[in-house]
Amino acid sequence: MSTQVTSAAAEFARRQQSPLQRVQHQLHGKPWLSPLFLLLVTFLVFYIATPTFLTANSMGILLQQTAVVAALAVGQTLVILTAGIDLSVGAIMVLSMMVTATLAKDGGMPAVLALAIGVVLATGAGFLNGLLVTRINLPPFIVTLGTLSIFTAVALLYSGGESIQADHLPRLLNFLGEGFAIGQFRLTWGIVVVILIYAVMGFVLSQTAWGRYVYAVGDDAESARLSGVPSKRILLAVYTVAGLIYGIAGWILIGRAGAATPNAAPDANLASITAVVIGGTSLFGGRGRLIGTLIGALIVQTFAFGLSQMGVNQQWRVMATGVLVIVAVGIDQWIRKVKA
Repeated sequence: MSTQVTSAAAEFARRQQSPLQRVQHQLHGKPWLSPLFLLLVTFLVFYIATPTFLTANSMGILLQQTAVVAALAVGQTLVILTAGIDLSVGAIMVLSMMVTATLAKDGGMPAVLALAIGVVLATGAGFLNGLLVTRINLPPFIVTLGTLSIFTAVALLYSGGESIQADHLPRLLNFLGEGFAIGQFRLTWGIVVVILIYAVMGFVLSQTAWGRYVYAVGDDAESARLSGVPSKRILLAVYTVAGLIYGIAGWILIGRAGAATPNAAPDANLASITAVVIGGTSLFGGRGRLIGTLIGALIVQTFAFGLSQMGVNQQWRVMATGVLVIVAVGIDQWIRKVKA
């Protein structure tokens, strides 16, 4: 009887809501809906403005450009889900990439071993971030702001500030830049790796106890700890797994750029954070899905690619990204105020 009364009350409350409040409730439960709508609108606008935008060749290039940001955004999503933020994503990726390339070229090391060392190094860098956050209790913003400078300096010192071109590297390190055709679309193996990363991490977050713990820590770390969740270990694992993903992103970047350069992806940090926030993951933690992050990464690159095709100045493209971030955070704040 009490269940029927509760259901009736809930149904009555739902009918009393305005259309805007219903939209607010839907977005609270499915935060990826708003970025999906924005992506569709963006595609429509650029198709009208630039007829060549939706050609097979253009879409193939767009997906290739999205691969690196999309990979980095997975690690960034994990961190932001725990109510943290990682400003060192680009630096870890570049450090891993330069160590891998330098060991393979100058050290004469087998490509597999060089790649493994580079990815392990990135994983260790993420582990270091996690240690500083969990053991010394420093804010994630301060920790990763500091390690951003440290990892960038180490990458420059180790590589001597020199770029290594693709023709000086073994095929394995360039492999993810190689392509294959599906009809008129030309895709790369880097895109396939990104899809696999999303599939695996999406399963982990939605279907495992570890994933539920990540959301619980982000929602309220202290309450999670009192409920028996090993909050500090979960946080440490999150930063470590994020570092692993950044290392893989470094491999993808070598194939995409056709070189290993310490000045690669200067806007990687902003782009990854933008993709996550636009994708509906809350900066306050505990809410978000990887499908939204993938859509967010596509939106970020679609804006850059579409504006570039229209011949828009680089400064205006940067401004558009900034506006996107502010709008996305504003929408997130509005969604969080939803009334039960």
